[in-house]
Amino acid sequence: MSDPSPRNTVRDLKALEQVTGRAFHSVLLVRKVTAKTAKNDSPFLAVELGDRTGSFTCTCFSDNPLFDLFKNLPESAVVRVEGRTDYYQDRFSPRLTKVERLTPEQLAAPGVMESIVETAPEDPVKLWEEVLGFIAEIHHPELAQAVTALFDEVEESFKTAPAAIAMHHAYRHGLLEHTVHMARACRALLPLYPEVDPDLALAGVLVHDVGKIIEYEGTLAIQRSRKGILQGHVVLGYQLVRKAGLKAKLDADRLERLEHIILSHQGELEYGAAVMAATPEAVFVSMIDNLDARMGMVQRALRQAVPGEEFSERLPGLNAPLLTKPPGA
Repeated sequence: MSDPSPRNTVRDLKALEQVTGRAFHSVLLVRKVTAKTAKNDSPFLAVELGDRTGSFTCTCFSDNPLFDLFKNLPESAVVRVEGRTDYYQDRFSPRLTKVERLTPEQLAAPGVMESIVETAPEDPVKLWEEVLGFIAEIHHPELAQAVTALFDEVEESFKTAPAAIAMHHAYRHGLLEHTVHMARACRALLPLYPEVDPDLALAGVLVHDVGKIIEYEGTLAIQRSRKGILQGHVVLGYQLVRKAGLKAKLDADRLERLEHIILSHQGELEYGAAVMAATPEAVFVSMIDNLDARMGMVQRALRQAVPGEEFSERLPGLNAPLLTKPPGA
């Protein structure tokens, strides 16, 4: 396949005027391939492709020569594509004409992986230093020991893990970013709520999502692991925290309260919480988690905003598109 230059990023493509038939060429990650059936019973594939600047979904029907290729491509494959612009209900949904999977040698070429893998915008080294600083702010000895021991065990996985597959902080270092943002908010808000135990709240913030290091797997395309599907990060995190708490000989009352933060931080039972928040610290952590999850969606949408467009595409987590132009612009 020819490789004209420059390549088009997803952000480039979405910024084009909505003129159909414009030729383009990109290197993209296969994020998800979903088999579906049309109203006339014809099978088709919804193929989500993306890079670090965004993603789009295109439709591939069974009579398309690319149908079998996409059907057999693993999610996380990196492909070079050629196609022509097209739109469906005002969304970019191109017609692909050529697709070729990159070889390991091509993937190793300078700049390829950096253009594909979305990462947290903040320096992960500095974010990790903040985590260690927040741990040092926990004054209760056994509680601090439990959190320290847990992070000693999971450090490498925690530094790189995403915080979700799609909803918020769904990229490399996303879990680290989400946790630090929550800890910053926790520190700022604690003076307003003296009823909340500072040590328990900060410890709960730091470990609330630790189960996600087991729930998710994959370097390029994020997917749920076997344990993630069968148990979920709430239960997995509870198990990790309980083990660390018992090892640190944390008193039974504080251990139960810390466990409760993990079990209830999702906020609602239908969102995955094992129980509803029933302590001051659990309510506090749950609300901060919800705040940062939603603001994480906002921040990502602003980073990926298409120049010249007033609104983002509809964000499922917010159930609305986002106004991306700043006030007065």
